[in-house]
Amino acid sequence: MNFLIVGASKGLGKAFVEGLGQPGDRVIGISRQRPSEITLPTSVTLDWIEVDMRQPLAAAQTIDAQTPDTLDVLIYNLGIWEEAAFTDAYRFEDDADAQIMAMVNTNIAAALLLIKRLLPKLLRAPKAQLILTGSTSGLRQSGRPEVTFAASKFALTGMADALRESYRDAGLAVTSLQLGYLNTEDALATPVTTAAARGDGSLIPVHDVVTMVRALLHLSSASFVRELVLPAIADQRF
Repeated sequence: MNFLIVGASKGLGKAFVEGLGQPGDRVIGISRQRPSEITLPTSVTLDWIEVDMRQPLAAAQTIDAQTPDTLDVLIYNLGIWEEAAFTDAYRFEDDADAQIMAMVNTNIAAALLLIKRLLPKLLRAPKAQLILTGSTSGLRQSGRPEVTFAASKFALTGMADALRESYRDAGLAVTSLQLGYLNTEDALATPVTTAAARGDGSLIPVHDVVTMVRALLHLSSASFVRELVLPAIADQRF
């Protein structure tokens, strides 16, 4: 299979790069800079495209020009948030206009423009899968105050719903991952029991998200997972 993973240089995106490919697969990572160390299974081919998704049109054009004619899996795993997000100092009225525009460009416009260009390549695959990494912050009654981040993740959910209806007859499987707080300090190489202990139940190991996405990839073409809500066990919002 050919995978394309946006936001692949660190954290969950890097875990997707390292953990999803099987021998014979090709993984294409997308980020501003290629990370210095990536560990892949034997016989998995890795390519990298360095682009800045804060410049959505140029990034989408570059990626389209450098990717193969057929893509089996597209994962849009990119989302930036406010400088003071998830702290007591956050106030929407204090957010700089330029910061809000950068979030909209990266989290929404770049996703739309890239998916639009790559859809023909996805639809050539026998079992095309589009996975959008959202957030529990974008769910109704999430209990979070970060306005622009929540709005952008809510937009991804609407995007996924519309894409499903537009391309249902073509067999496109679109899954929204609504993820809670992640432990991005412990990579896949860290034992999952160790990663799960960080945060005393308040953080989700990237291992768990990779496990769930692996399951999605192994479904038959007769079914798909519409939305996966994955909060931490100690998250009292859920």
